[in-house]
This record gives sequence, structure tokens and C-alpha cells, in this order.
Amino acid sequence: MQLSAAIRQRIEEYGDALGFSALERAAAALSDAYRDGRPSRLGADERTAAYLVTRMPATYAAAHAALREVADRVGLIGTILDVGAGTGAASLAAGDHFPEAAITLLERDASFAAAARGFLPDATLIANDIGHIGQLPPHDLVIAAYSLGEFGAEATARLWQAARVALAIIEPGTPRGFTLIRKVRADLLGAGARMIAPCPMETACPIADPDWCHFAARVERSSLHRRVKGGELGYEDEKFSYVALARQPVELPAARIIRHPQHHPGLIEIATCTPEGLRRERIFKRDRDRFRAARKAAWGDAGVS
Repeated sequence: MQLSAAIRQRIEEYGDALGFSALERAAAALSDAYRDGRPSRLGADERTAAYLVTRMPATYAAAHAALREVADRVGLIGTILDVGAGTGAASLAAGDHFPEAAITLLERDASFAAAARGFLPDATLIANDIGHIGQLPPHDLVIAAYSLGEFGAEATARLWQAARVALAIIEPGTPRGFTLIRKVRADLLGAGARMIAPCPMETACPIADPDWCHFAARVERSSLHRRVKGGELGYEDEKFSYVALARQPVELPAARIIRHPQHHPGLIEIATCTPEGLRRERIFKRDRDRFRAARKAAWGDAGVS
């Protein structure tokens, strides 16, 4: 998974303008802040360049994976509101799945908003903070990607009120991120929302602390990204937790694979979440059709039928 060549080139230009040494320092500071769940204290240029190089591709990949589930299960999406849009990563992912949709970006950070405007010139930009807007403008699909943790879970009801068709919320795939997602899930299902993904049911989440539900999206690293992060691999796996909810019921899968399938000689073990609870399936080679399907199954897919 990777951003388009044109956008990758623009990101490289941001990095080059800052200079490698400054970019490396800014990326380290941004990573520390992200891991600790706190704002960074970087200047606007440093913060934006470091985010574009090290975080935007991962945010795009996670949003792309989550919104694929929305695209597969809901009808026509004509308008999209991206709340806390940052540099536009989630909107770019949404545009891949809903190319005809009109996109509105809500972003308070002027530097991030300027970058997003460059990537999404046809989008409408609202340069404001959700806390300063009385009522969010209604849109078919509302997205909050890596932003609800910043402006607070109390905004969930307002996001849902603005969603005419569906709401997708994505957070880091950490215990903290999942705790927020689980609360959103419970609150909105209790308010009448219907599940889209990832859950195959609308009953209480069966995952208990200290475990947490999360998924992974593989991101192709640019050469600049590898240099800045000091990594040797040409990719990284972005861990994320998410929930997507709809106004109307949709067809749900029978199960969801919640861990990497474990491959053994003649045996594949798959951990799934089902309407009956958590399950670990052992699929043997003698069950040819299911074994063949299990070999292709991946973390985050629907279960093996």
C-alpha cells in the first residue's frame, strides 16, 4: 500500500526543504509524542515535514483498509466529512473508494491544512477546531482518523449526528486506542447505530483487558523514510483499531480474523471473532477446500467458510 507517485514526490519536497538533519530530529520528536499520546512541541514546518514523511503514508494505509470495509457494505456515498483531517491522508484513501464523492476537510492546524489543500485541491476546507463549531455539517460519510483521541470521546455524538449514512473512526492499534474504539462502539450501538466493521456482531465486544483488538496495514517505505527512521526494511506494518457504523443494517461477515494466521505443516490455526465469541480454528490439510482458503486468509479478513 502506498500513496500515489505525485503525492510521494510532494512529500519528498517537504522533506528536502527542511533538510535531512532537521527532519531526522523532528521525526524522532514526533515519534516520541505519538507513542506517548501527547502533542509534539515542534515548529509548524518541522512538524508538517516530519508527519508527511513518517506518519502520513501509515495513516493513509490504515484508513484505506478500514474504508474498504465501508465501501464493500454501504450504498452510494456522495459527500465525505474528514474531521481532524490533518494533511488529508484519510480523505485520499476515501477518494480511492468513493471517487465521485465531494470531500470536506475540517482541520485546525494551518500548516497541516495547507498541505492537505495541496493534495486535495478540489476539497472544501474548514479551517477550524471541532470544539469551536456548534453543529458539524451533515455528510453521507464522516471520518475521524487518528483524531478522536485528540479532541475527546465526548465529540462522538456530534460525529454520529453529522453522519447521514456511515461513520468511521480509526485510532492507533494500542491498548489506549482500542479502549477508545470500544467505548465509541458501545455508545453508538446503544444509540441505535448498526455495525459495518470490523465486528461480525452487534453484541458486547468479547475482547477483555489486557488484550486488545487491532489490525495491520503494510506500508511501503520511501528511501527518505528509511533513512529518517534508520530502518532497513522497505516496509512497515501500521497497527490500527477502528470501528465503522451505519444508519441502516448491512450484511455482516460470519467472522473476523483477529490475528495473523499461524501456519504449520499440514495445519493452519486461525483466531477469529464470531457472534458466539472468540474462537481458535484448526484447519487441517485433509479439509482441502478450507485449507486452501485458509492459506490465502490474512489478518483482518472475514473468517474461512
